[in-house]
Amino acid sequence: MKKILIANRSEIARRIIHTAHRVGIETVAVYSNPDANALHVREATQAVALGGAASADTYLRTDKLLAAARATGADAVHPGYGFLSENADFAQAVVDAGLTWIGPPPGAIRALGSKAGAKALAQAQGVPCLPGYAGDDQSDERFAAEAARIGTPLMVKAVAGGGGRGMRLVTDLAQLPAALASARSEALAGFGCGDLLIERALLQPRHVEVQIFADAHGGCIHLGERDCSVQRRHQKIIEESPSPAVDAALRERMGACAVALAQAAGYVGAGTVEFLLDGEDFFLMEMNTRLQVEHPVTEALTGLDLVEWQIRVARGEPLPLTQDEVHLQGHAVEVRLCAEDAHFRPHTGRVLQFSAPPATAFERAAPGALRFDHALEEGAEVTPHYDAMLGKLIVHAPTRAEAIAALVRALQGTRVLGLPTNRAFLAACLQHPVFASGQALVPFLAEHAQELQQLLLNNELLVHIPSALSAIFASNTPSDLPCAMARPLRLRHQGEVHSIAVRELGGGRLLVEQAGAEPVTLQLHQRGVHCVAVGPRRWHWHTGGVDGWVEDASWEPAARAGAAGGATELRAPFNGKVVALPVAAGQALAAGDTVVVIESMKLEHSLASPAAATVAELLVAPGQQVSPGQVLARFAPATQGAPA
Repeated sequence: MKKILIANRSEIARRIIHTAHRVGIETVAVYSNPDANALHVREATQAVALGGAASADTYLRTDKLLAAARATGADAVHPGYGFLSENADFAQAVVDAGLTWIGPPPGAIRALGSKAGAKALAQAQGVPCLPGYAGDDQSDERFAAEAARIGTPLMVKAVAGGGGRGMRLVTDLAQLPAALASARSEALAGFGCGDLLIERALLQPRHVEVQIFADAHGGCIHLGERDCSVQRRHQKIIEESPSPAVDAALRERMGACAVALAQAAGYVGAGTVEFLLDGEDFFLMEMNTRLQVEHPVTEALTGLDLVEWQIRVARGEPLPLTQDEVHLQGHAVEVRLCAEDAHFRPHTGRVLQFSAPPATAFERAAPGALRFDHALEEGAEVTPHYDAMLGKLIVHAPTRAEAIAALVRALQGTRVLGLPTNRAFLAACLQHPVFASGQALVPFLAEHAQELQQLLLNNELLVHIPSALSAIFASNTPSDLPCAMARPLRLRHQGEVHSIAVRELGGGRLLVEQAGAEPVTLQLHQRGVHCVAVGPRRWHWHTGGVDGWVEDASWEPAARAGAAGGATELRAPFNGKVVALPVAAGQALAAGDTVVVIESMKLEHSLASPAAATVAELLVAPGQQVSPGQVLARFAPATQGAPA
């Protein structure tokens, strides 16, 4: 193996490049038009343009990827995760082209890549599975009949799904038709297959997965478990190992089931068997036939490089270790840094400032140290074509408490300005007493997200005026001489406008006066406060564990500046494509009714009416691309009749 083409992008492409170069193998990066200047393109030995922007035109094009391999003389292909990593047809095409596929055999991908197929194989091996239906009859009528037999609560899942897409919880059978339609639509968009299954849902489980590795000589071992229970929209945001709920005996039972399933499918390479854990009982969810996003957690505990293992196994080498030689040491926690706001809505934009605390990258950190796998740099563009993850921060420490504390410090010392991130939210999650005590289950965020969001808002309110003024005056430093004239300002923060008066005291000091509050003297350019201008009158700032956005509304008409956003119109919160309009002009709405469904960054998002109203006008159509701030619909008061 001399040269590997990496059929992926961003952080995982960089991670594969790192190991390949370390072991003396050249690499070929591929890139879409938006990724032309990305870090993975510059770091690979060679790079090939795929042309186009959307995944369907670039990273999902088998013909373009194989053409790039032929043109560069690559003799192997690594798919990373996502995109075509679990596509058996792509794996077969790579093999048929005479290239080495760094992944499981196509037959194993087919056997395990379908949730329905994996469950059937697992049941034959005695691996526990939840009752459900995964038959060929995909009619709503058949699903309704099977749902009545299984009972609620139940989960609708995309058969070919992954990453939380195509999953819907049903607690009342009346919800089933809408859940089937939504999951089917998201599955078709994400995987090109709309087939679904249903199964009994556990409402208070843990999500615990087992990392397995197999070679082509019959060897197969597990490398311990990862607890991935903290999720939003069925997507993991915090992963740790070992699980606070798994002891040695349970680890052995789960590991044995994972290995049995892999061996039954003729598996080779890295894979992850995912379980729902309910007390001492566990049930198969699915098997991911690829390297996981959270593989650095396992690397931290074992001291192994799993990408190097993938390369060695693909070259026909036996596994470097036996099960008895695997030793797990300390505790590791990983968080996924994403471009999203406090309400989990993805955002696009340009990274205007970036810095991180001292960290290793793509290799095991010493105990207590930080590993930061990412593709971030100042000027990097986050587009709507791919998912919202920006990177992963991983800490390995002797104890769980030490790992959590170090990861909180790392998040507070990471600066990404120019677009919203979940940096502060992740730190708040880590410090929540339920997570800190090891008791977080899958519903953790459903139960505590609002509490965490309110905590962040309260923290932001404590510092937003000083930080906002630092932002506004950053490029217009007050005179060293005092000025008797007060400058009136109206600052919009969190939808509310604050009227203040600012007087320059000289020496970079300001006197801030606000009705109902004592005057406050501020020193600008405070240490630890960072800010950037995002547009002519909008700023993004953060300090420590607090992020905020502020707008100067001083030049707006007072009526508009004072408005808190009544139910007069609905605007797009991010870039995306309209996939559904479940309402019509003239229709009466209750607060919370869905008005528009937008697909962005591989997920569907329902945008709701903020209050009771009547639809006065719909300004978009299905299939239309929309941008942040674009008006999608206008409303009339609920008391008015339908417009003429």
